[in-house]
Amino acid sequence: MMASLFAKTPTTTTPTFLVNKPAKTRFIPRFNVSVRPRETPILRSVTLRVKSGLIEPDGGKLVDLVVDEPLRGEMKTKALKMAKIKLTEIDLEWVHVLSEGWASPLSGFMRQTEFLQTLHFNSLRLDDGNVVNMSVPIVLAIHDFVKNRIGESSRVALIHPNSDEPVAILNDIEIYKHNKEERIARTWGTTARGLPYAEETIVNAGDWLIGGDLEVLEPIKYNDGLDRFRLSPAELRNEFVKRDADAVFAFQLRNPVHNGHALLMTDTRRRLLEMGYKNPILLLHPLGGFTKADDVPLNWRMKQHEKVLEDGVLDPETTVVSIFPSPMHYAGPTEVQWHAKARINAGANFYIVGRDPAGMGHPVEKRDLYDADHGKKVLSMAPGLERLNILPFKVAAYDKTQGKMAFFDPSRPQDFLFISGTKMRTLAKNNENPPDGFMCPSGWKVLVDYYGSLSTSENGKIPQPAAVAV
Repeated sequence: MMASLFAKTPTTTTPTFLVNKPAKTRFIPRFNVSVRPRETPILRSVTLRVKSGLIEPDGGKLVDLVVDEPLRGEMKTKALKMAKIKLTEIDLEWVHVLSEGWASPLSGFMRQTEFLQTLHFNSLRLDDGNVVNMSVPIVLAIHDFVKNRIGESSRVALIHPNSDEPVAILNDIEIYKHNKEERIARTWGTTARGLPYAEETIVNAGDWLIGGDLEVLEPIKYNDGLDRFRLSPAELRNEFVKRDADAVFAFQLRNPVHNGHALLMTDTRRRLLEMGYKNPILLLHPLGGFTKADDVPLNWRMKQHEKVLEDGVLDPETTVVSIFPSPMHYAGPTEVQWHAKARINAGANFYIVGRDPAGMGHPVEKRDLYDADHGKKVLSMAPGLERLNILPFKVAAYDKTQGKMAFFDPSRPQDFLFISGTKMRTLAKNNENPPDGFMCPSGWKVLVDYYGSLSTSENGKIPQPAAVAV
């Protein structure tokens, strides 16, 4: 079972990480900014110094927006008497992200000042003048009739998408225009129709955005059998301390893990040991929010990750598997900054980045939407990410001469086979095996079972893998 992924951690008493429950967080633009010019980008991974201890969260403390347990009943009663906003499932995922401090130091859905800074600068300037990265808007859209219903109220209740229960209160609200075209253009670099996240959350959304400070009435749970893997940033930091980590390196993914991925992760640990670290810990952090329709669903991916650990492809003693609750934008170099920033708040001081992170094919034309190398280049220059060490990795492919995944050697390209995600899915759908050494056999069986379930599912409902069923 996947609970075994957290086995064999030291049992000594360790300090917990303080979290901050701010009443309000304000972001004020400052204009007396001096910028040191750079002639060329600097890859921060080349000037590393070994320093023990976890990286500080953005803003110095983790934000915790969940109401203390003794106050929850009273707050729910108050919420039921307020003007209400019905959340979508993706809105709820953002409430989850905000509530646990992944977006620290944000204290709620963005007001207009934060929204504009995010769109135009990919960062937020704090009251003290410091800059933190923030590349994707975290906003809540409402329609005209909801705006009219709110009227002059200064606070509203946010209602669960699948019930009438309040999940949060939004305080000191600000309502402003939702400029959809500008938001899409600046986030994705195109306004072409067919962008999965934009189609799902923006195109038909309301013409207004509402921001304010969140009070989340209780921890967000999904009751899907996977909640035990949704560790908050504070819980992850405590886990890293328990394991006596002196470095944490994060790997973001939304796909099954093949042996090429494993090579990148194990080679990163080797590199960190050579730098002088004693116990670098891997955060294997699959994305758990909204994904496009042709991605493998989270529950099947988690089952596949379980097999990778069980088969020893990755070492359970030096690996923490947890679910990152954010929705997926597929916004390439813009979104990869968000993925990196959130992992700082979880305690990671190294971030592995490869080819075309958070990228996708153009929704209309037959080409990639983004330059495959721009993600890692942008991370090395992004404002607010200076403290994070970026680890670009070499391309891994199947080496036919060795019968395993290996780093691509351009001096002998004929010896390598590139198995794309499309090719991998096609093989699994046809119940065909990839070359030996591409993926552990038990992990591959999970993929075959998943695609087999698509043809046998009833009413479009995909069967759940037994190991993660509720």
